[in-house]
Amino acid sequence: MKWIEIKVNTTLEAEEAIANIMHELGAGGVVINDPNDIMAMENEGNWDYMDPNLLNDSKDVIISAYFPIVSDILDKINIIKDRILELKNYNIDIGKFDFKISEVDESDWENSWKQYYKPIKIGSKIIIKPSWEKYVSTEGELVIELDPGMAFGTGTHETTKMSIEFLEMIIKQDDIVFDVGCGSGILSIVSAKLGAKEVFASDVDEVAIKVTKENIKLNNLKNIQVFKSNLLDNFEGKADVIVANIIADVIIKMSSVIPDYLKENGYFIASGIIKDRKNEVLNVLNSNFNIIDLKQDGEWISILGKRK
Repeated sequence: MKWIEIKVNTTLEAEEAIANIMHELGAGGVVINDPNDIMAMENEGNWDYMDPNLLNDSKDVIISAYFPIVSDILDKINIIKDRILELKNYNIDIGKFDFKISEVDESDWENSWKQYYKPIKIGSKIIIKPSWEKYVSTEGELVIELDPGMAFGTGTHETTKMSIEFLEMIIKQDDIVFDVGCGSGILSIVSAKLGAKEVFASDVDEVAIKVTKENIKLNNLKNIQVFKSNLLDNFEGKADVIVANIIADVIIKMSSVIPDYLKENGYFIASGIIKDRKNEVLNVLNSNFNIIDLKQDGEWISILGKRK
């Protein structure tokens, strides 16, 4: 089967937003080549071998998305361009925005990325294990079975790792957790494995909802509810913990209503923040939250706040 490959050179700041645009418009797969992630994985010894072809000459993030060749493909390409350019209206730096199109065979990309996705340990006891890999756990480890499919969230991204580390710090037995923008469901599953009584996971993307439900089944969990929602629109009640691994502008937009969905002394984990936007986000969050902790990994920031 022939597919159209759309390849975009962009920035770390725009990486997640562009990947989500590709998913929402029906990509059959999205591959992200981030040289910062690749070097970090190599330095931490997570790979036995690193293909030097994975590194590009610049610090650009390269996003490759694959779409079936159908009658409306040219219209879809134009919509993708427009949606990415619209990110500038949200003060997201998309970089030089090289946009290339080519035709490829399905076998060239469908499973090639899996060879680089191996079990990794996050925090003191969380193991993220791809569903196709073998792993022998040791006492006290919590193993998360994951198949990200076409949804964002493998656990290897800095924003996801920092969110997991915060969850490990604060989740208590019987907590209620809201996961806003759940992607592959990884943060919801981690919350449940750490002892949360109920987890409510939402995304605006149907693909993410489908993948999250499949990953919940892989982990034999019964206490996670998944539904479609634009941010907090369809959530009810109040949570002990709200986690949003999204982008800075969305966190800023949500910040004033988050306290309405948090119990007294509840926690808010805000992630997906490029470091250049740190002070802007902190200034907004300070109105409603005491900042408990802040993590930085590479170019990314995650913030842990407690409701005032």
